[in-house]
Amino acid sequence: MSQFIDARTSQNASLANSIAIPILVINTPQLFGQIGLITDNIGANPRVQFTGTVTVQLPLALVGVTITVVRGTLSTDPVIYSATSTFSLSVLAPQVITFSASDFNPPITPQLTYTAFISSNLLGTIRVGPENFEGSLYSD
Repeated sequence: MSQFIDARTSQNASLANSIAIPILVINTPQLFGQIGLITDNIGANPRVQFTGTVTVQLPLALVGVTITVVRGTLSTDPVIYSATSTFSLSVLAPQVITFSASDFNPPITPQLTYTAFISSNLLGTIRVGPENFEGSLYSD
């Protein structure tokens, strides 16, 4: 039977159009969420489940937006999830990107830190909110 260990939420922007953070360097990860999960009393087969949301306003061009989740704090740390969404020229309204991911059997340390990044392959992409990143830790 699974046992709940810990859960955390990183809420960067709660409302639509509540921020305006441009992505100023193409294909360069920009942090939008970070959580630390405490591993006290953890059993066998630990696993972490994530969900997140990022909303972006796109330039009028073919653009790819990538979400990456790493185990650690730097974009160069081990990647546990990465996905790219490509949007067409006809997209005018802000685009909500949602994702779910998991990390099965991570190395156990006193705290597991996960960081979510966003990047774009074109200038003119603006993070407008809402943005959140959350994770829950379970074990057997």
